Amino acid sequence: MDRTATAVWKGNLKEGGGTIDTQSGALKGTPYSFKMRFEDESGKSGTNPEELIAAAHAGCYAMQLSHFLAENGTPAAKLEATAAVKLIPGTGITESNITLVADVPGIDDAKFQELAAKAKAECPVSRALGAIKVGLDAKLA
Repeated sequence: MDRTATAVWKGNLKEGGGTIDTQSGALKGTPYSFKMRFEDESGKSGTNPEELIAAAHAGCYAMQLSHFLAENGTPAAKLEATAAVKLIPGTGITESNITLVADVPGIDDAKFQELAAKAKAECPVSRALGAIKVGLDAKLA
């Protein structure tokens, strides 16, 4: 299974800009630029590669954990995963940290933490991010 995204960039690094489109159409002509990536702390002016990695990591992790919880006989009512990807200019992406708040009826915290850690280790995006630190802070609601 292959999935695609296309980025079109025009101009130089600091004054140029581009758009990103995804195969699904979820992103269509979504703008990105140097300013959006390095200067706009609000993150509201457009997207950037780190935000897209964070979205992929949070989504993949939640899906993987939902599978393990269902296999355990304790399906989740709700999993809210947030991934924060850290970029250090001049160094690169150094970590992705997942914060999870989970509503999982009928599970004790020890088993929940075990499955949460297993999902972090086995999520395909976590595996793809093997060159950086991947952290997890998982809590039951």
